[in-house]
This record gives sequence, structure tokens and C-alpha cells, in this order.
Amino acid sequence: MTAVKELVYLLNEAFSGKGIEETNESQSLLVNLASVDEGLWRTPPPGGIRTVESIALHVGTCKLMYDEYAFGPGKLTWDDPHLQPWPEGKAPMSKAISWLETAHRRLVEHVAALNDEDLGSMRPANWGELKETRWLISVLIQHDAYHAGEINHTRSLLTANDTWKWG
Repeated sequence: MTAVKELVYLLNEAFSGKGIEETNESQSLLVNLASVDEGLWRTPPPGGIRTVESIALHVGTCKLMYDEYAFGPGKLTWDDPHLQPWPEGKAPMSKAISWLETAHRRLVEHVAALNDEDLGSMRPANWGELKETRWLISVLIQHDAYHAGEINHTRSLLTANDTWKWG
């Protein structure tokens, strides 16, 4: 397997749990989103302000921004009205998840078009700094994994159910 194919696999595993094979052991972003019902989508945890909706929209906008700067013209800004289709607190859950999947697919298509030599190439990050392509991809893999755990924890706090499925 080439390094690019391995990174595409890892991007897909962190996002959906569908890198190559499907298992029941995935801790991916989409698996954790699927554990949240619509009644909890906009509910902040006790003492918190970030909702599952706000986390999902944040992940999607980050995917779009990283993709825009690393593989596109680098024109979007964080306050661009076209970056996110809904204001916070107004995103329908199923449509927001579909939008998130589309943003992920677009990013993966650009990564899959690379060759291994491209991974060491410098590309712009959305804050203007040049970074190695593999570093930018690694950050996005870590970003999905981080927010998958945050969604899991938020759901656990909201449902008062923080048990492991095998415990």
C-alpha cells in the first residue's frame, strides 16, 4: 500500500470507520454522531456551551478550510457566509451530517489524487503558514478522532450513561 492510500484509509477510519473493512469496533466521528439522537443535537452538557451540533459544524468548516487552502485557491475566510450553510443552532441534524460527509469526501478526493512524493511538499494552512502536506493530513485525522471523543463524552453527560458497551 502506498503512503497516500494509507492516509486515505486513516482519514476514512477516523471519520466514518469505513477505511477498507467495516467492523463493529469503530470509534469514528460518524459512529459517535450516530449515538446522539435529535433531542440531544442542540443540548449543551451541564455546565458547558458546546453542543454536538456546534462540534459537527466546527469539524465540517475545518475540513473545508484545510481543503480550500491546501488544495484550492485559499480564498475562504472563517466568516465567509458560504463556508457553513446554517447559523449555529439552526442546522438540521441529518442535513448537517450529509454536509459533513460531503466536505469529508471532497477532502479525501484531493488527498487520494496525491502521490507519495507530494506528502513532503509544503502547502498553505488556513492561517497562512506553510506546512508539509502529510502534517496537514495528520492534523485532520487527529481532529476527527478528538471530536469523536468529545461527542461521545457530551452524549454520555447528557444521557447519564457513561458505560462501555462491554462493561
